[in-house]
Amino acid sequence: MTERDGIFAGDNPFDLARSWLSEAEAGEVNDPNAMALATVDENGLPNVRMVLLKEIADDGFVFYTNYGSAKGRELAQNGKAAVVMHWKSLRRQIRLRGLVSREDGPIADAYFASRSLQSRLGAWSSEQSQELRSRGALMAKVAKAAVSHGANPKRPPFWGGFRIVPLEIEFWADGAFRLHDRFVWRRNAPDEEWTVTRLSP
Repeated sequence: MTERDGIFAGDNPFDLARSWLSEAEAGEVNDPNAMALATVDENGLPNVRMVLLKEIADDGFVFYTNYGSAKGRELAQNGKAAVVMHWKSLRRQIRLRGLVSREDGPIADAYFASRSLQSRLGAWSSEQSQELRSRGALMAKVAKAAVSHGANPKRPPFWGGFRIVPLEIEFWADGAFRLHDRFVWRRNAPDEEWTVTRLSP
């Protein structure tokens, strides 16, 4: 393996990513768990948007959304995604690419139950990425959902998580004179061992 030390040290990229995220949580002003998620539509045209990472598990990166949204449909169709997490406070970023699967069992139920009531009602009310007549129409749907689902709404069947299992993770740190440090972890399949390579800046 490539020799690494300091902020790049370690034998597990998920542990390293958790360490960097933990540092960001101490210094980043807003949403240290924000990440840019890239997908591809049925015509091969890329889409990218910000989502919130909710867990770095031992096998992947988990976030939640409406399955009927543009990203939900594209992930279901293609089964692959790319992500960038960038922290200005640390002058670091993580890029990853990999395979995507749904997280729609007890873990998704537990996460949904932990959200605020208004967020849960919003999930029931929003036809994400679909045309909306007005904000008033959306708020009317929220009020109707409050009546229909009460004070403890269950997770909608069209809402849940996605788990990105990376085949490639790059850790990048700012360097003097634009001579950045970059290490990329690669594997051909989720059950294979990682190889680590230093990249030119």
